[in-house]
This record gives sequence, C-alpha cells and structure tokens, in this order.
Amino acid sequence: MDREFLKILFDKNTACAACPSPSQVSGFTEGIIALLFPAFDKKDFNSFREFQLHVDRLKVQLDLLLTRNPDYCENADEVTEAFFEELPKLHDLIAEDVQAMFDGDPAAKSNTEIIRSYPGFYAIAAYRIAHLLLDLGVSLIPRMIGELAHSRTGIDIHPRAEIGRHFCIDHGTGIVIGETTVIGDHVKIYQGVTLGGLSVDKADAEKKRHPTIEDRVVIYAGATILGGKTVIGSGSVVGGNVWLTRSVPPNTKVYYKAALTNNEGETDIIEFK
Repeated sequence: MDREFLKILFDKNTACAACPSPSQVSGFTEGIIALLFPAFDKKDFNSFREFQLHVDRLKVQLDLLLTRNPDYCENADEVTEAFFEELPKLHDLIAEDVQAMFDGDPAAKSNTEIIRSYPGFYAIAAYRIAHLLLDLGVSLIPRMIGELAHSRTGIDIHPRAEIGRHFCIDHGTGIVIGETTVIGDHVKIYQGVTLGGLSVDKADAEKKRHPTIEDRVVIYAGATILGGKTVIGSGSVVGGNVWLTRSVPPNTKVYYKAALTNNEGETDIIEFK
C-alpha cells in the first residue's frame, strides 16, 4: 500500500484517538434508560450512597463523551449538569410513552414487558435522550444515538423531530420519522410508516421538509406521508399503505378503496371520509 496514503490514515486515526465510539455512546444511552427504568436492565445497589456513585459515573461518562466529541463542547460540565437536572421531566415523558403503548396494545400484559421487550420503547426512549441533548446544544452525539437505536430496532427517528406526549409505536419495524417532522400528543404509529420529505435537494436543508401530525392521529402500517406543508388534522385516521402529499382536515379517515377502471382489472384510489 502507498506509504503516503498510510500516513494520511495514520494522521486521521491519531486525530480521532479520543473520539467517542458508538459503543461508548450506546453504553451511556442504555445506562440512562436503565437508571430511569430499572426493568430495562436492573442493577443491585447495597446503599443509597452506592446508587449516588452510580449516577456520578454516568455524569462522568457524559462529560467525557462531550469533551471528546469531534464537535467539541466547551461547556461540557454545564451541559452535563443541565442534562441530569432534566431527568425527572425525561422520566415522565418516557413513562407516558410506555403507558401509551400499554393502553394501545391488547397483547401487552404489563409496563415491564414493554420496557424489557418492545422495540418501540427503546426507540422512543433513545429519541427522547437524543432530543434533550440536541436542545442543550450538543451536536453529532444525538445523531449517533438515533442511528444506534435505528440499527437495534429498525425504527429511524431523527433527534431533531418534535414529538409530543403519550406517543405510541406499535411493532415499529421500518418506521421513518424525518428531521423536521412535528407530531402532537396521543399519536399512534404502526410499522412501515414514513413521515418524509418530497425532496432530497440539499438546498432545502434549512426548510421544513416533513409533515405535521396533529393530536390523536392514528397512522396504520405502510402509510407514507410526505412534505413540509402536509398537515394531518387532529383526530384523523390514516389507513394502511396510503400515500399522502397533501393535508387532510381534522377527524378525517383516509384509506384506499379499490375501483374498477376497465376490463383489465382494478386500480386503487384514495377515499376521504
């Protein structure tokens, strides 16, 4: 191999020697989930002091991740303290999501089952952690958290998306929620749903490219909703495999209805009700 190329690789490896690895980011994320919801990965503590030391270790982990982040965080200690101050709110948000999944899935027997085994729980919890870090001005690491959750669950939630309370993902595999998506409260989404953009033009990077889903909307499996101007009104139901690029008013049912068009067979049309 060319020596000059090896030198370039050596310099790159040296420059990133302390960069936080995906395993370190994953370890911190899962440590926070387990801290808030022990059923996820229960640890035994012999005293409250031992528990406090465990929390302090998680603080050190985050401080090191921020300090070693290639997009260096100059106020890593302040961000770390701010993140841990927000843990009560973070816990309550995720607990509401767990309850939403329990209420929305007849197969769920307990909240513990959801925390231990549901991919939707892990994906939403990781999103909430990543979104909080993003709100605190942290770059790169939130994206790593999102992609690690994506690789584990098949659910792709951009940390910059805005998602309200009591959010339910059922099954989940293949869900995509884009960067500028806005989702209200009490929304339920099934597997294979895409909330995406109409364009992948880099010039649109700073624009709202993804849809807005208002409160109490249900989106069934395989539905695709695209565009930054597309708004799904509150209380609406979007049926399976529907393709939408325009808004629908509140309390609308959108579904495919087969219609005979000629002697050669059927074609699908969208029905609004």
